[in-house]
Amino acid sequence: MDASIHICKASVADAGIISRIVERSIRVGCAIDHRNHPQTVATWTHSKTIEHIQPWLSDPRLYLNIALLQDKPVGVAMASISGRIAFCYVQPEWFRRGAGQALVQDLEGWLANQGWCQARLNSTRTGEAFYRHLGYRPCAQSFLVAGLQAIPMHKGLSPPSRKADQRAKSPRP
Repeated sequence: MDASIHICKASVADAGIISRIVERSIRVGCAIDHRNHPQTVATWTHSKTIEHIQPWLSDPRLYLNIALLQDKPVGVAMASISGRIAFCYVQPEWFRRGAGQALVQDLEGWLANQGWCQARLNSTRTGEAFYRHLGYRPCAQSFLVAGLQAIPMHKGLSPPSRKADQRAKSPRP
């Protein structure tokens, strides 16, 4: 993992950059999943606009974090108080530099601090190997949603640590 990765809690001011990171990651990084089918891409991205993201950032049931690599926003992830990781998106040119791993580990720390002993998520085919690398395992039959294959996965979480709690609350540098 790159030592210059910094993970911080996203703020309402980050809604625009979050929307751009998510949309670009879906369009470019997830092409295997949507096969550049315009309707599938539109369905996947329609709820990722600034107008949709802003309320998420002020909802206490959700935790959004942002990865900064060399002080540049390169990824974003979100989890909910229900124990689910909703998404993790990284700009394609920053793949395999540790930003996604750092984002998910931070979400796992937040979920553990919420009292969860397991994190759950639905992966795409594109993300499955990434999540397996982080210790997630399929836990149910895959299914189709909006033309995409969703793979239910889960992972046991370690008890909360003070370090993870402090990292989740760290301000942006």
